[in-house]
Amino acid sequence: MSCPSKIRITKQFSFEAAHLLSGHDGSCKNIHGHSYLLYVTIRGVPAVASNDPKCGMVMDFKELKKLINSLIINKFDHYLLVNKHSNQYKTGKISKLVPNGVMELEYEPTCENMVMDFASKIKKNLPKNVDLVSVKLYETSSSHAEWHSDDNKEEC
Repeated sequence: MSCPSKIRITKQFSFEAAHLLSGHDGSCKNIHGHSYLLYVTIRGVPAVASNDPKCGMVMDFKELKKLINSLIINKFDHYLLVNKHSNQYKTGKISKLVPNGVMELEYEPTCENMVMDFASKIKKNLPKNVDLVSVKLYETSSSHAEWHSDDNKEEC
């Protein structure tokens, strides 16, 4: 008997957000925005039971969309992302400039930190029979950060 094949599926998402990188030595220290593209790739064995409404699927794309929207898109879309520990934020300058729509993060909102945060959130909320393979976050059409499960097998 042969082993069931594992299949990878990917879904694309998008959101708009602004950020600033406190202490940055370039123009990213200023508030600016991006049209982010997020790609989430998961892996699993497609359901085989003919009476299963998800027969042939690793995970229903609709369920994956619902999960990612609730964990990330609905929370980040059209917000100003700031490191709540930065001096710029602590002084109240940002809240005076943008009284609503600020998302306080525990980290500097770089593409790299965001993709790590997203991967952590997604991994914790996937069904047990599904693995997170990769998360890619495009900040611009030519710049992105990637998280891959193969690169993160060792526990810190």
